[in-house]
Amino acid sequence: MAGRADSTVLAGARVVLPTGTVEGGRVIVEGTRIAGSAAQDARTLDLSGHWVVPGFVDMHNHGGGGASFTSGTVDEVLTGVRTHREHGTTTLVASTVTGEMDFLAHRAGVLSELVEQGDLAGIHFEGPFISPCRKGAHSENLLRHPDPAEVRKLMDAARGTAKMFTLATELPGGIDSVRLLAEHGVIAAIGHTDATYEQTVEAIDAGATVATHLYNAMPPLAHREPGPIAALLEDERITVELINDGTHLHPAALELAYHHAGAHRVALITDAMDAAGFGDGRYQLGPLAVEVKDGVARLVEGNSIAGSTLTLDTAFHRAVTIDRIPVGDVVQSISANPARLLGVYDRVGSLEPGKDADLVVLDEDFVLQGVMRKGEWIKKPRIA
Repeated sequence: MAGRADSTVLAGARVVLPTGTVEGGRVIVEGTRIAGSAAQDARTLDLSGHWVVPGFVDMHNHGGGGASFTSGTVDEVLTGVRTHREHGTTTLVASTVTGEMDFLAHRAGVLSELVEQGDLAGIHFEGPFISPCRKGAHSENLLRHPDPAEVRKLMDAARGTAKMFTLATELPGGIDSVRLLAEHGVIAAIGHTDATYEQTVEAIDAGATVATHLYNAMPPLAHREPGPIAALLEDERITVELINDGTHLHPAALELAYHHAGAHRVALITDAMDAAGFGDGRYQLGPLAVEVKDGVARLVEGNSIAGSTLTLDTAFHRAVTIDRIPVGDVVQSISANPARLLGVYDRVGSLEPGKDADLVVLDEDFVLQGVMRKGEWIKKPRIA
């Protein structure tokens, strides 16, 4: 860790702003914030030949660095947070997986303290209110219908830090749960669902605003049964999560989502589990055993994909170099859009004066070189 710079000018880079990319731009850091002007004694760091983009915002993440957000101790959760920060994620929501209700309520209490301390940006409950037909890496015997009373129990346990619930909204209680979440300013996300097109439209009309990892854990698009994918892509009220790790999605599926929804409606996520930034081996995802081989996580029993080992710097690099998505669109998807959804765009998600000095430095090949969070270098770029 390098020390905090009281006044630093990052100069000479291509700086990606909400209004476009500035060649040879400057980002001025004063203490923990981005400033509009520099002090006379400000230090200058020449970043010629580099990109400076906003810190990444991950709204769907189960862990990393060998640590689980679902079951880890506070220190282990912080290990996972630090792992993702080193890969550019300066704002992170901790996602849980399906478990017993009392256990999830307890975890909400643990994680909420870290939200209150500023280490996490909120809690995402993925399960237990999902479809057994599309359960993915969730324990089927622990699944339950989305009873609004039980949704409210987890909201209360999170003490105002719950940011999102993933629901199979076609199940009994699903629509009422969506309305409850919308009334309390919590994101209702449609995912792990077996819904029809019409049922998905009903959930969107009730207040759902996010598609949990679009395409994955939902019926495929078919010409006579378009299912949830068509409904989620066509509606301007929906932001679609995409896992761009080369395993969860074919590049053509990613391109289709960007083309049809537009960059302003895409949120790149990791859906990372413990192995992210840690390596191959045997892990636990909730109560289920996971084997990670060659960076791909699958359940030991059933071989279903079990989250990812993705970090957002890799997702950014793939999007620009392999998928050929314009840099500004990728920045919007990986920073601004999730920040807006989480209600923190006034502080993070773009490089503007007054916001937290959260930023990522990339070289000309879009490989991560530096990460700053609130004016402090998590990883300082080595400039020749």
